[in-house]
Order: sequence, then structure tokens, then C-alpha cells
Amino acid sequence: MVDYFSKEIHASVAMENRIRQLFLYADAAGRDIPDYMEKLRNEGLIPCRDKRAGKAALDRLCELMQFDPEDVRIDQPRESREVLAGNDPEGFAKKSKNSGMHLYIEEDIKDNADVKRITERLNFPELIYIRHYKDILARGSSEGCAETTGKSMVLANKTGRLLYEGAPVCQDFGNSHFYYTSCVMNCLYDCEYCYLKGMYPSDVPVVFINLDDIFKEVESLLESFPVHLCVSYDTDLMALEDITGYVRRWCEFTKLHKDLTVEIRTKCARTDLWKDIEWCDRVIFAYTLSPDDIIKRYEKCTPDLEHRISAIVSGMESYASAVNDGSEAYPFRLCFDPMIYVKDWREMYHDMWERVMNEIDLMHIRDYSVGSFRISDSYLKNMRVRFSGSALVQYPYDVVAGYYQYPEKIADEMECYMEELISESVPGAKVFRWK
Repeated sequence: MVDYFSKEIHASVAMENRIRQLFLYADAAGRDIPDYMEKLRNEGLIPCRDKRAGKAALDRLCELMQFDPEDVRIDQPRESREVLAGNDPEGFAKKSKNSGMHLYIEEDIKDNADVKRITERLNFPELIYIRHYKDILARGSSEGCAETTGKSMVLANKTGRLLYEGAPVCQDFGNSHFYYTSCVMNCLYDCEYCYLKGMYPSDVPVVFINLDDIFKEVESLLESFPVHLCVSYDTDLMALEDITGYVRRWCEFTKLHKDLTVEIRTKCARTDLWKDIEWCDRVIFAYTLSPDDIIKRYEKCTPDLEHRISAIVSGMESYASAVNDGSEAYPFRLCFDPMIYVKDWREMYHDMWERVMNEIDLMHIRDYSVGSFRISDSYLKNMRVRFSGSALVQYPYDVVAGYYQYPEKIADEMECYMEELISESVPGAKVFRWK
């Protein structure tokens, strides 16, 4: 079909590549390509006289595909999987005792005290010593999806640079010195849109045991200026807390450094952790909230909206009880990011907001993040190879400054709608949008 249509419009190599991507999307989304060909034929756009007319026909085909919310459907069947963390806080530890699971440990750290603690906690049936953690990440999954998640884990020592300046696709919340670090790579959850799927072929979580080295590098930065640091971009630290204890350690560390603000991004629904942490108003718990239909279709293995809301409410109550300083803003951030473009998206996000507004005391929420899906071009290109059957991955996004995103009209409409819902309900709310 690609070759046929390319000949019909006298396509160049670049045009043919664009056609191939559109057809990959159409196949993944269950769209009927012959129907589109018939529309173009009825409009007199094909067959084409020359390449110039062919470009116009291809632009029209892109227009027909891009601006229909049916482009990314939520009703496609999906294999259900057990929630490994969140509602089942012991999930990973329980699964580690099953046969077929492996704990990989870098040889240089096998005698490390933290390694021994984690090893005893997980009780894996088999320990395998390796040279370097990237040897495992480079292997990939034989099924081309996140089947490795929940089956294995790697313990490693992170070397080289430990802190990074925030990427353009990340919200800096108005901070001049915005950084992130990765103390764990890869996640127990399996979100279809996650950029981690484009970084390495494997989804096996890698826990870096040298957190103290990261602390030292943060302290070095703090000698020059205040730092806003995100520590949970490449994983969900809350979901791994039983194994690592890193949420508690970040809280303790941040409390000792008045110029440090830390964000812990999460979808985890655990409520038992609040009693174990040392509250600090500069440790922000940022919860990603999505409509249940989006969670069910695209955020596999994650807690549903009800449990995420319950975790936020529980955390806010715990903070108020422990701190009791009369402050209006609690260290909780609500993130409606990434928003996913689906059929009836407006109704979905409206219904979600109604639940949030009715169940959470929004007057004590610190701020809000709003953004539509966007991703580095290199990551998405890798994901398109691995997940050829994903309509979300194969969607014909626009490329702007090296990042794939929805067409401006779609992105702006979605983000403005969410921002308006928040602003109308919470006068004076701090709403940050990705630009």
C-alpha cells in the first residue's frame, strides 16, 4: 500500500517516509486506509500530475488523520496485568520469590552494605554478578514490550555525572536552577507513553546504591545557588520505597539544606508511607492524575484514580497533623501531564476534575502542572520500532525543535481547557503549563 500510494503522488524519499509513518499509525489504530484513499480520489487529489500536487495530497491525508480524536482509541483490548506496586505495596517483594526472577549485581559492589540489605529484603532465588548495568539494559525484551518489568532488578553504582539540568520537555515551575537526578532507572509501572521505553531496550529497574554520592553533588551546587531538584523522573520512587528507602532519605537530606527543594513525581497510591517520612515543606509530592479510561488503557500496572486521590488526601491529612503550622499551601502538586488526545477527551478530563475537586481540599494544593504529551524525537523513534502496534506511539505527531508533540491546535485546546477548569474552581491557583 505504501508503494502504491507513493507512486500515485510521485513521492520523494522524505514523502515516502512520511507516508510509511501514517500507514503504520492507521494500522495500529484500526483505521481503514482505502477509505482515506477514496476520499482523496473523490476530492480529485489523486492520482497526481507531479510531485507538487503529490505534496498537497499528502498534506490533505495528514490533515484527515491528525484532527480526528478517533486517531488514538481507548477501546482496544489490552492484556490485564497485576498491579506490582501502589495498591499492593509488597508486590515486588512477593514476586521476587517466584522462580524465574533474577537479581543482577555489579561485581564491584557485591560487598556493599546497602546491596546486602536490599538482597535480603528481596530474597531473589538467583543472584547474578555482572560487569556493568548497561549490559542488562541493552538486552531488551524478546516480546518487544515491558514483559521484563516485575521479573528482575539490577543493583549498580552510578558513575560520572550525577545531576543534570532539566530538559526542555520538563516543567521548571519558574525555578532558575532546575535539575534532575536518577537514583533509580526504569519503573515498576508500564505506561505506554513513557519516554523510558525509548531510552533502553530493557525495562528492568536499576537501583543505584550510591545515593550519598548524589547528595554530595547536590551540596556542591548549593554552595553556588538554590536548587530545585526532581528525583523521580526515571522511576516511581514511592512505589519502590520498601526496597530502597530513598523517599525517606531525600526527606531527611532536604530538611538539612534550606536552599534545596525536591520534587517526587508519582502515581503510587500507598498511604502507609506517610508515617515513616520526616515532613519538609520543600519536599513536594507531585501526583500525576489521569481519567480512569486513560489509566486503564495507557497506564498499565498503575493505581486507578480513586486510589491516587485517596493517597493525596491521606498525605495532606498526615502533613497537617504532623506540621500544624497553619500554612495554606501543603507540599502537594497535582499534575495533569501528559494529557492524552482520545475520543471524548473533553468529557473525560471534565469528569476527572469534578472528582478531584469534590474529594481534595484544593485550597491547600501548592500548585498545578498542565501539559499534553510530548517526547524527544530520538526516544519516540526507538519506541516506534519496539511498539509497532501502539496507536499512541505511531500517531503522526508534529516535530518542533527536536520534540514530537500534538499539532499546536490540539495541544493548545487541551491545555487551555484543563487550565480553565482549575482557574475557575480555584481562584488564584498557580498553574504551570509547558511551553
